[in-house]
Amino acid sequence: MKPDRIRNFSIIAHIDHGKSTLADRILELTGALTSREMEDQVLDDMALERERGITIKARTVALNYRARDGKDYLLNLIDTPGHVDFSYEVSRSLAACEAALLLVDASQGVEAQTLANAYLALENNLEILPVINKIDLPSADVDRVREQLENIVGVKGSEALLACAKDGRGVPEILEAIVKQVPAPAGDPQAPCRALIFDSWYDQYRGVVVLIRILDGSVAPGMRIRFLATGLKYEVEEVGIFTPKLKKQSRLSAGEVGYLIAGIKKTEDTRIGDTITEDARPTSNPFPGFQKIKPMVFAGIYPTDNTDFEVLRDGLEKLHLNDPAFTHEPETSTALGFGFRCGFLGMLHMEIVQQRLEREFGLDLIQTAPGVRYLMLMKDGTKIEISNPAKLPSVQAIDKMMEPFVTATILTQPAFVGGILTLVEGRRGIQKELRYLTPERVLLVYELPLNEIITDFYDRLKTVSRGYASFDYQLSGWWESKLVKLDILVNGDPLDALSLILHRDRAYQRGRWLCSKMRQLIPRQMFEVVIQAALGHKVIARESVSALRKNVIAKCYGGDVTRKRKLLEKQKEGKK
Repeated sequence: MKPDRIRNFSIIAHIDHGKSTLADRILELTGALTSREMEDQVLDDMALERERGITIKARTVALNYRARDGKDYLLNLIDTPGHVDFSYEVSRSLAACEAALLLVDASQGVEAQTLANAYLALENNLEILPVINKIDLPSADVDRVREQLENIVGVKGSEALLACAKDGRGVPEILEAIVKQVPAPAGDPQAPCRALIFDSWYDQYRGVVVLIRILDGSVAPGMRIRFLATGLKYEVEEVGIFTPKLKKQSRLSAGEVGYLIAGIKKTEDTRIGDTITEDARPTSNPFPGFQKIKPMVFAGIYPTDNTDFEVLRDGLEKLHLNDPAFTHEPETSTALGFGFRCGFLGMLHMEIVQQRLEREFGLDLIQTAPGVRYLMLMKDGTKIEISNPAKLPSVQAIDKMMEPFVTATILTQPAFVGGILTLVEGRRGIQKELRYLTPERVLLVYELPLNEIITDFYDRLKTVSRGYASFDYQLSGWWESKLVKLDILVNGDPLDALSLILHRDRAYQRGRWLCSKMRQLIPRQMFEVVIQAALGHKVIARESVSALRKNVIAKCYGGDVTRKRKLLEKQKEGKK
């Protein structure tokens, strides 16, 4: 189709504001699926997405739409996740679009992730179409949400479209607005081929499937292509679009979004953000690529059975192809054997990766306590980044210890400000801003240590605000801190898998909690088990699991009671 009849757009919003439901209605209205094939959250086809009711992976679908002016258009829709841990997934999807539908819940209003996603869209120079969803709710307040869009996000609230994705109200008007307001893709169909890779996954029968947006030129089966980042060359076997099923095409031209299969066997041969071009006529203007994402949360992942190590390695490589936001490198532990040190964007991201490994590759895994990356400034002038406590250098060789801080944005109602301030300042937070955006909306901006928010902070925030606070954060830099390494010893032997790097003020509290927890988990043995938490050679907490007495009277079936007493007295003498 000609580029002037193509519209590429994405749906962005805070979690649970109705993105996937709106995508369902758009698919229904454009006739992409029959009523028999239609189901709720049709683009969320992963079992985990359906169980949790969230979008984890961005999905794309090509839709044929006849506008009210009688012209036919090709709409390329990309449904994106809403959770802060998957913001990298959103940024990649936005790079393939010209516009974004900014969806806002009519009762909840503008939330922290609404703001973050709107800024991502602006950074990519996208046209923003505000849509107020869930207008059918009894608590919906459209005028308040329009005012928030004006004051908080900075878009024209008066131009926001009203919709109820659940029953389809307002969706035809959204489709007309997309046709009229979304700019057509700028691309020259006659120029050398230039295609952006913005996603990929591994198919065990066909190799790597690459999701591309054609920026210039075209790509067709039989064409010899080159990956500019790796220099590798392949012959295209098949190209096509998603409807949302895979549908073969004779070629993909400038402005279109689709998939490409070229018999790529190795997962590391494709890189997200790379440019594909024709080998015989290469482009001189490659896509600059995406900003390299840095993981924030680190944990060790080990198979319970060491023979599954190779399966775990293959699984991590295949998942990394589809999700380059997490990293992995081999490591060994005296307690757990061979495994991998993995880096994630957040706790939910870590949980999802672990569950996908267990489900898709049939693995039984053990995960160590999550931590963050620390920066060590050594006395000899070098810098070392540490994500594994076992690799911490000698304290005598370290000049300064730095930990990562984030700028956290919290949007809440005035009634909950006191409880939130107590929570945030108890986590070593430093207030940067407290502003009443509207009479019922308060913006809090805090500098917080990343280590203090990765575990239970989000749950505690929801508790103190009764679910009315939303939270978003981004890395702001490194600050000097009083950091220590906390070791857990069992009968005098340190367990490297349980070691932690944390702030000195938190060490005693965390050490006591870990010892108490392990005392409940470790079964009683024939000998006493001593559990200790130590800072270097100084023990700061201790618990013990008492020895289990051998049942010496197990073989006494009846008879005189004095025989049993004699055996018990003999056991007492042995214990002395």
